[in-house]
Parts: sequence; structure tokens; C-alpha cells
Amino acid sequence: MLAGWIAQGNTIMIEQMPIFGGYSGGVEETTICDIATTLASFTIYNANYHLDGPIHIRWGITTARETLQIAAHAAAALDHTDLLLANQYYPVAGPCTEMCLLETAAQAISDTASGRELLSGSAAAKGVVQDKTTGMEARIMGEAAAATCGMKISDVNEILEKLVSSYEGNYKTAPAGKKFQDCYDVKTVKPTDEYLKVYDGAVAKLRDLGLNIN
Repeated sequence: MLAGWIAQGNTIMIEQMPIFGGYSGGVEETTICDIATTLASFTIYNANYHLDGPIHIRWGITTARETLQIAAHAAAALDHTDLLLANQYYPVAGPCTEMCLLETAAQAISDTASGRELLSGSAAAKGVVQDKTTGMEARIMGEAAAATCGMKISDVNEILEKLVSSYEGNYKTAPAGKKFQDCYDVKTVKPTDEYLKVYDGAVAKLRDLGLNIN
């Protein structure tokens, strides 16, 4: 496949999702694995860009404290290169919930501060439930990333500590949220007033934590 893609001049994306708590071990060991496989994507598989996504073995998400640490340290370690690094998003909560938006924002903040060039998401409800992805999650991802640009790492870490602490105790009881057709007008492809209110609430919380979203 790779030979064919190269011959055709295709853009090659190599995806890899190290599992925290799996064969690699803890945060440090999984970070080393993450960096190694990222480099292998370019040196062995001729990738044009690499799509990361550390997953928590217990929760199956990328927005947990440990997986955010892994992704951030891996990206920061390679930030001095010209490699294009991406990351994918799997929050546990579903659309039209504040928790889903805050999870997504946490990862966008972490990714941006650690130097990732591309953000890929967000697939709410762990990305495994049909019709559980909407544009509002992508919107908070983009706005949180833009607001993080230029911030000091120490300030970012303070925000992340408070932000992750606000939702990480709710993984077992995370709200399922609503399907796309239940929180969007499918004819106009616009979010409902309910989702807009939920979104505004999440943005207000992020501002209170120190993230200056316009």
C-alpha cells in the first residue's frame, strides 16, 4: 500500500494510539513508546504527518490526565523538528453536554501548548456511538487552541490542573449527551438553542479558569 501511495503522490497519514496502562506501562514508558512510534511513522512508513492519540486503558479516552501528559510530552520532545504532528480526540461524554466540551478544550489546550500542528476531532462518546459527533465539539477545540497560543506553559499547566480536576471524577457517570439529530436542526445544520446555551456555559467556565476565549 505504501509503495502505491508514494507512486501516486498521495498524502500519507500514519495513525498510532499508544495505550496507557497496557503493554507499555505508565506515563513515562508510554511516552517513550509514543515518541518512538511517531518517529517510525516518518522513517519507516514515509508519513507526511503523524496522527497520535494516547488512550487510557480503563476509560478508552484521550482526555484523561495521564493521556494528556503522554501526548504533551511526546509532542514537546519533537517540537524542535519540522515533522507535522496531529492528535485525535475521544472524550467520554456525549454531545450537548458541558463535560464533553470541557474535555475537548482540555486536550486542545494541551496539544497547542506542546506544539502540535494539527488537531483531529472531536469524536464524542469515545467515538463509538453512532451520530454522536457534531460541529460544536470541533468549535470549542478550535477556540480553545486559539486562546492558548502564546500563553506561558506555567499558566497553561495551572488552567489544565483545575480543568481536568473538574471532570475526571465523573468518568463512570459521564453524561451520554444527545445524537446529532437531537441537538442540531438537520435541515439548516445549526445547533439548537439548548446546545448553544450549554456551549456558552462551558466557555464561561474556561474563562473563569483563565483561558481568554474571545
